[in-house]
Amino acid sequence: MPLDTNAVDRLRRELDACDAVVVGAGAGLSTSAGFIYTGQRFTRYFFDFIDRYGFRDMYTGGFYRFPTEEEHWAYWSRYIYINRYMDAPKPVYETLFSLVRDKDYFVITTNVDHCFQKAGFAKERLFYTQGDYGLFQCSKPCHQKTYDNAESVRAMVVSQGWTVRPDGDLVLDGGAPKMAVDAGLVPHCPVCGRPMRMNLRSDMTFVEDDGWRAASQRYDDFLHAHRKDRTLFLELGVGANTPSIIKYPFLLMANDWPNAFYACVNFGEAYVPRDMTKPSLALNGDIGEVLEQL
Repeated sequence: MPLDTNAVDRLRRELDACDAVVVGAGAGLSTSAGFIYTGQRFTRYFFDFIDRYGFRDMYTGGFYRFPTEEEHWAYWSRYIYINRYMDAPKPVYETLFSLVRDKDYFVITTNVDHCFQKAGFAKERLFYTQGDYGLFQCSKPCHQKTYDNAESVRAMVVSQGWTVRPDGDLVLDGGAPKMAVDAGLVPHCPVCGRPMRMNLRSDMTFVEDDGWRAASQRYDDFLHAHRKDRTLFLELGVGANTPSIIKYPFLLMANDWPNAFYACVNFGEAYVPRDMTKPSLALNGDIGEVLEQL
């Protein structure tokens, strides 16, 4: 489907004219950047788990109850590494940054892959609502603190027989990788000794640490400061899984604020409700292509 050039032109005018930009990003943005959880990317790094368990995508495998912690972390260390510590195949986030870097901007996202910071977005202008692949937390949790996992994840990946290339990619020296990490690499809580888990919001055990709470407050402060300004609410790749985090608040604020404009860009899922009374647009298409056109 060709892009609606009139909608692209309208979005460009709004972006140029606005005083502030609030970016709301969902999984569709990372998908456009090449972080795909199926297909060749999945089979390349998880062919052994596919053979053993019949997994069809990375996401589904992440919910499987593996028989041992060593196997659980063999799967998850690969999952974390390729989706957090490897660069996205396409420079979609970098293109987005080039468009907003000179604006007063803030980002709220349900993505947990750290792509915004790797593309140059300022940490103090980001609110990762659903966690971060780069953080561990206690599985209970016994305390409200998270822990960087870069060194731990890399060690677990290497222990399975993978080699980390200078460009960050993973390769095998030969044969199949081990489907278990060394027992001594299994992460445990430094306070209570329970197994660690990812800092991802999936149930009531999710840890909202000091960094999370500070980011939430900065987001609220940003919205309060720009309520009367000409503000662009730019929604990118937000689906229907958790609309209460980004889509619904964006629609309500854009409809309520005196000088706001709402724009939704998504591949096949861009829409504006019929009862929206304020100026808005929906642009169906690949987000990376839209950003390049902008």
